[in-house]
Amino acid sequence: MQEVGEPSKEEKAVAKYLRFNCPTKSTNMMGHRVDYFIASKAVDCLLDSKWAKAKKGEEALFTTRESVVDYCNRLLKKQFFHRALKVMKMKYDKDIKKEKEKGKAESGKEDDKKSKKENVKEEKMKKEKEKKKDGEKEETKKEETPGTPKKKETKKKFKLEPHDDQVFLDGNEVFVWIYDPVHFKTFVMGLILVIAVIAATLFPLWPAEMRVGVYYLSVGAGCFVASILLLAVARCILFLIIWLITGGRHHFWFLPNLTADVGFIDSFRPLYTHEYKGPKADLKKDEKSEAKKHQKSDSEEKSDSEKKEDEEGKVGPGNNGTEGSGGERHSDTDSDRREDDRSQHSSGNGNDFEMITKEELEQQTDGDCDEEEEEEDNDGETTKPSHEKS
Repeated sequence: MQEVGEPSKEEKAVAKYLRFNCPTKSTNMMGHRVDYFIASKAVDCLLDSKWAKAKKGEEALFTTRESVVDYCNRLLKKQFFHRALKVMKMKYDKDIKKEKEKGKAESGKEDDKKSKKENVKEEKMKKEKEKKKDGEKEETKKEETPGTPKKKETKKKFKLEPHDDQVFLDGNEVFVWIYDPVHFKTFVMGLILVIAVIAATLFPLWPAEMRVGVYYLSVGAGCFVASILLLAVARCILFLIIWLITGGRHHFWFLPNLTADVGFIDSFRPLYTHEYKGPKADLKKDEKSEAKKHQKSDSEEKSDSEKKEDEEGKVGPGNNGTEGSGGERHSDTDSDRREDDRSQHSSGNGNDFEMITKEELEQQTDGDCDEEEEEEDNDGETTKPSHEKS
């Protein structure tokens, strides 16, 4: 009967610590929004708490996981939380009935048209099988290729229902919170708001000095807000004037981050920004792109020239041998040319000889004999002076 009674201060403190430090999730249960936690995480949370450490002259409240489970069973019996059951969401009964009725109606019609559609169905089945095979192949290829985005895992929907066996078990069991204490921060914020409202209603009773101070503070805050709004309008007007005068070439913004989603100090930095969007800017862009292209072409030419030099260096040592062989080849070609000329000349003479008659041959032989006699006479004359000199 003591366990079912009111909870002690220690139990409330443990439950409060567990409520605000154990990770929880929210879902719907029987039409209400509830928070639930998992048993294993609750046990881990309490084993890391101050109650798991021994104090001077006192033993630790939580030493093992079993001791934590026993203590959580006490909290469960005192209605701090209760055990729930996860039930996966299935199709509604109405949808199932509609599908059955449609199936019956279609089956009655199909009995009349079976003879006509049997061949068509077989062909469709074959095509579907082929498509499935192709789809599986494509999916395997996509999975193998790196960089392809993975498909999002669809989370299974479930709902919570009260469990029949209300016992705390260490594991993946689900427990729904009943105990919902007010956090200390929310309590403090609420208290401050209440005090501020009461103080504002009692403004006429404030001292004169405080009322004058509050008046100047409110006027200063209003002027500050108004100045920011005027600055936002003025900067847009200044931008439009400069843009119209320069024909859209100069884009000048004063306090560009004034209306941006940044901090208070960052909204005033930088003081201004200026961009020139005229023809010169386009020319500069073109020049930069051309310079990059030239650099690329120069680097490619250098690499080609280096390759050629390497190839020439490899070929250089073998030039001496090739020169000698080249001289021999030139001599061979000259001798071949001479032989060809002689053969052509002899072939020409042979053709002439075939056309000459006997009388012409006799005249040629007589001329040859006379030439030989004249040569002999000349040789004799040359030999006489040589003897005289001796």
